[in-house]
Amino acid sequence: MKIYRDCIKRVLGFIISLVAIICLSPLLLVVTIWLHFANKGAGAFFLQDRPGKDGKIFKIIKFKTMTDERDSNGKLLPDAQRLTRVGRFVRSTSIDELPQLFNVLTGDMAIIGPRPLLVQYLPLYSKEQFRRHEVRPGITGWAQCHGRNTLSWSEKFKLDVWYVDHCSLMTDIKVIITTIRKVIVRDGISQDGQATMEIFKGNN
Repeated sequence: MKIYRDCIKRVLGFIISLVAIICLSPLLLVVTIWLHFANKGAGAFFLQDRPGKDGKIFKIIKFKTMTDERDSNGKLLPDAQRLTRVGRFVRSTSIDELPQLFNVLTGDMAIIGPRPLLVQYLPLYSKEQFRRHEVRPGITGWAQCHGRNTLSWSEKFKLDVWYVDHCSLMTDIKVIITTIRKVIVRDGISQDGQATMEIFKGNN
């Protein structure tokens, strides 16, 4: 449904995110204060450049779940070592994703869509994999409903492209229902040995 993907989806996303921000504002405030102290001065928010629709770069905003602790050489410690107890809870409950509602308001993201990945991955995609950028990236998506961070990169990209080709109101409703269930059971948070997922190194 092209009209849904290009028009109705954006309007619904704006309304839903605005209402959600208003309703969740007490929680957002409490978590911000909580992380401010837990992150040992590293701040409560994480901003990073990410590619959006058509590969256009925007700044994603999330709750910061790690400290900025470094080793003796000044290099950041591995993610798993910098992830605080508070950060682990915030991430496992997916609360860290809530600030992205502001990205939805500005039109850089949608509620549902392929997750926005790192800018450094852009030249590594195959032509087919790059199709994930034909729609706005989402706070949650089809791939998150089918394994989240436990998926291999090839599996994740196939699911992302499937969503691009099958984007509809019914598909988005299924994603929302499944996402709620997975958040409740805290399923697919990370791969074994990783804080989230291993780095994408391109197609072999």
